[in-house]
Amino acid sequence: MHRRRRTALTVSAALLVAAPLLSACGNEAHPGAAAVVGGDRITVEQLQSRVGEVRTAQQKATAKSDEYAQAVEKTGGLTRSTLQSMVLDRVLHRAATDAGVEVSRREVQELRDQVEQQAGGRKAFETGWLQQYSIAPGRIDDSLRTEIEAQKLYAALGVQPQSEEGQAAFWSALADASKALKVDLNPRYGSWDVAKSRRADAKTPWLREVSAKDQQQA
Repeated sequence: MHRRRRTALTVSAALLVAAPLLSACGNEAHPGAAAVVGGDRITVEQLQSRVGEVRTAQQKATAKSDEYAQAVEKTGGLTRSTLQSMVLDRVLHRAATDAGVEVSRREVQELRDQVEQQAGGRKAFETGWLQQYSIAPGRIDDSLRTEIEAQKLYAALGVQPQSEEGQAAFWSALADASKALKVDLNPRYGSWDVAKSRRADAKTPWLREVSAKDQQQA
């Protein structure tokens, strides 16, 4: 879930300034990091930038200031859910790579063409994903890539996504990847549950199958 239109929006800038800055961080071993995954840092600045992309997209998509305020209210936990997704994307990619899964740009484009058609066009598709999953338009291709990786990982494991056995095998693979990557969250954002591959205080991750039903609801 990287191409997007950007404008300097006062409200979005204010949100970034107001967001907690962790120059010293709760985790002294990794100052300035929101998380460390496989030795790679997800900095607080990167996290705030990603949140800012969503807020900017939300403001562009709402015609009135009160509508924007409502959108912000509905996504009050955006910073933590965004970090959850940023870490989980890396964990999934590691699990998929370990299973020999690869995803081509053509596959991403083909899926995008399919879901855009199901949604009734590009604009409706982008608006739907922004509203439902808090994914900015410029991040959609990355999001679709993770969807394909998830589907291919199920196939590589030889299980069905809808079955309990399939779910268990899938999350076991992600748990192994989480353990191998030694995911380390800044305590300000919670902790990483290796067994469940999610933040300890987060809801069930957003990974799901892309289906016509999903897009109709969008």
